[in-house]
Amino acid sequence: MSQIREILIYKRYFLDFYERQELDVQSKIEWTLNLIQYTQQVPIKYLRYLEGTSGLYEIRVELKSNIYRVFCFFEKGSCVILCNGFQKKTQKTPKREIERALRIKSEYQNEN
Repeated sequence: MSQIREILIYKRYFLDFYERQELDVQSKIEWTLNLIQYTQQVPIKYLRYLEGTSGLYEIRVELKSNIYRVFCFFEKGSCVILCNGFQKKTQKTPKREIERALRIKSEYQNEN
């Protein structure tokens, strides 16, 4: 199977989140990232555009009763840049997490 999208990790924002997770959570995150890399039409259950943001998406990871989100954005169409991640504890995505992801996206764009 050939890769459809490239996934890049920008600085340590995503890694700081990822490394704090237990192994089963890390495995599910990796499974979801692989799905995004190799699936032409990624189901909205795993990757969703965040309405009202300028190009921000959330990668959706669920394991048992826990929900995790990793923010990302696309560059040059098929390159996915990972921003921050967090464990979701409420129905609504916290505004501060979205703002943080937008800051990271802006920082990336200013450097590249």
